[in-house]
Amino acid sequence: SIRYPGWRVAAAASGCVLVSFASLLVFTFSVFLKPLTEEFGWSREAASLAFAIAAMTVAVCSPPLGMLLDRYPTRRILLPCLTIFGLAFASLSLLTPHLWHLYAVFFVLGVVGNGTAQLASSRAVTTWFQERRGLALAVLMTGGSLGVTIWPPLTQALIDHVGWRGATAILGMMVLAIGWPLGLLVKERSGFVRTQGAPPASGATVAEGLRSRIFWVIVAVLFCGSFSQNGAITHISAMLTDRGVSAGGAALAASSMGITAMGGRMLTGWLIDRFFAPRVALILMLVAAGGALVLAFAHTMTMGVL
Repeated sequence: SIRYPGWRVAAAASGCVLVSFASLLVFTFSVFLKPLTEEFGWSREAASLAFAIAAMTVAVCSPPLGMLLDRYPTRRILLPCLTIFGLAFASLSLLTPHLWHLYAVFFVLGVVGNGTAQLASSRAVTTWFQERRGLALAVLMTGGSLGVTIWPPLTQALIDHVGWRGATAILGMMVLAIGWPLGLLVKERSGFVRTQGAPPASGATVAEGLRSRIFWVIVAVLFCGSFSQNGAITHISAMLTDRGVSAGGAALAASSMGITAMGGRMLTGWLIDRFFAPRVALILMLVAAGGALVLAFAHTMTMGVL
């Protein structure tokens, strides 16, 4: 039923994902990349290293965050991470010409990154659902899709009107204004039992997981997918403007991912509730690979949108 409280938790979690690392930072980085390099005279490779630092820090900090989420209520992890993320993002407005300053801020953003994203929120959402879990997680993920749609053009508009410094300050404050009220609603199902000082007894242990072939297949797929897709996403606006596309057109191309992803994630949730999930994933990854191939030859806004 639509009145089931779990759907409200999933919707609130979706709103938190909207202002998370996985949405706000990932899909605005390419818009900020060119103004930053032009103002400070940095090479694009040097500036892009900041994103790599954040991504590597996310990878290192995700297991400890997962352990904390197994031991404490989601809100006790989600809200502090959103606070640090929002303030750190806003602090980019005070950026100096020293590259180490950029790298330090992105290191902090990476430390709390997955604490703001799906990793944290899905922990609470899954306690509310069994049979409809795929659809519930799809609702959660739509926050990221909405972010992809609105953040690139909104960021470009802010840069045009208040400059990149003002844009980072405004976006950082939006993380707090949106994330905190919604984060307070992200809670586990009443009656959900978390064993004292230890993870729930269901499922595999960490040692069993590390010995599992399935676990390492998933890790390899996520690594390769993230490597290729994030590499394209974080440079798409700068890449298209280099090829003669207007800044607004490049931002529109970036945001078009969100429009299709929103419907795609809902469709994916419906499919994995009914079909073998790895086969669904295989088909979708082949489509994504095709998109990256098209981007390699894109020289117009239309091709960028495609």
